[in-house]
Amino acid sequence: MRREVRLLQKGITREDTSYIYALPYEEGKSYYMVQGYFSSFTHKERAALDFKMKRGSKICAAREGVVIRIKEDGDRGGLKRKYRAYGNYIIIQHADSSRAGYWHIQKDGALVNVGDTVKKGQAIALCGKTGYSFMPHLHFLVWSTDSKRQWRQVATRFQTSKGPRYLRPLRKYRKAKLLPSDPAVFSGTTK
Repeated sequence: MRREVRLLQKGITREDTSYIYALPYEEGKSYYMVQGYFSSFTHKERAALDFKMKRGSKICAAREGVVIRIKEDGDRGGLKRKYRAYGNYIIIQHADSSRAGYWHIQKDGALVNVGDTVKKGQAIALCGKTGYSFMPHLHFLVWSTDSKRQWRQVATRFQTSKGPRYLRPLRKYRKAKLLPSDPAVFSGTTK
């Protein structure tokens, strides 16, 4: 998958059938992506993305779905593996059974509840620095399971202010305005 992602990022491979996700933060905001797919620091085996955000910044659903798991009681974070158990997160299941995970949310930072149906663009959490985390940021990952229940990471394409893109690390990305005509768009919170 690592090679496939690199070719998609460089535009060598064109793939136009994948879902186009919204950037997981508020409209008009720009954040620096400090780690990308399979980055050498902590993503060596992960098709995950890390967006540097201030504590308390709103994290938004990148895709519509149902909240299936929340952990928000962790109150510690740092670069030692002993902090992994303190990582707070929200997991949302999508209509195609894929799932998105949003990690490192602040203690008591969930803005939704398990069982809530969320819309693309809806605020779901507040950014923090819980778990195995070197700074406040959002760790975002999408995965699915195959017929043998094998976990498979999914490369994600995002709508940016410059159009749909497979994101590359060490760049800043601005969230494009979501169109109100999109039935999957929501601007409020439910918790």
